[in-house]
Amino acid sequence: MPGGRLTQQERQQIALGLADSLPYAEIARRLDRPTSTITREVMRNGGPTTYRADLAHRATERRAHRRKHTPPLRQGAPVQGRRRDDEAVREYEEAFTTLLMQQGLPRMTARVLTCLLIADAGSLTASELVQRLQVSAASVSKAIAFLEEQGLVSRSRDERRRERYYVDDGVWYQSTIASARGIAQVAEIARQGVGVLGRDSQAAARLENIARFSDFISESILRAAEQAREVLYTKPETRDDTGDTTAAGSDRG
Repeated sequence: MPGGRLTQQERQQIALGLADSLPYAEIARRLDRPTSTITREVMRNGGPTTYRADLAHRATERRAHRRKHTPPLRQGAPVQGRRRDDEAVREYEEAFTTLLMQQGLPRMTARVLTCLLIADAGSLTASELVQRLQVSAASVSKAIAFLEEQGLVSRSRDERRRERYYVDDGVWYQSTIASARGIAQVAEIARQGVGVLGRDSQAAARLENIARFSDFISESILRAAEQAREVLYTKPETRDDTGDTTAAGSDRG
């Protein structure tokens, strides 16, 4: 299976495949590439309805140029126990962003949320986001506004009076609860259709099954989220100087 970056010819084949409504897996098979490569390529360059091979190729060249000229970390920046592979971090960030986009977030919003999630402090200022993402302040502001509306980020002022944006450990819980409630709404609207269409109709039977299924899934998610909520606030295991492993307790009182 070939590796390396996609060529311009391969991007043209991707565009033709999308125009023919081919699934990502089929496009990947024809190019002898992993399906994940095609998915990331399309989602990072406008999605299946607006993907253009020439624009995608130029965007990739610009990203590669920026990476070569990315300044080193500033003095005083936090350093982990071992040096991170910058290229691996970028690849992971793009993969996470692509996943969030597939789940419905706009591209810039997904980039901002991913950037906050992988920041060690779990928080960044607007200027830090602009610098890391190489985008305009207006783009960051719009993305933050959307994330705040969804309850995924919060803001406060730090000791230097700068607005700082945060993701906390409860974000995934709130997101899961919202998803479960959305599924419950599907059950509700499906059950309304049973009465409208008549219980003896085939359509009503179909909708009733959808409602029962959605009720079960929603209730299961809500129950599991409540049972597992504390996991989000539990510190991972740490090793002391002797090499023994100890489990840290929850931060919550």
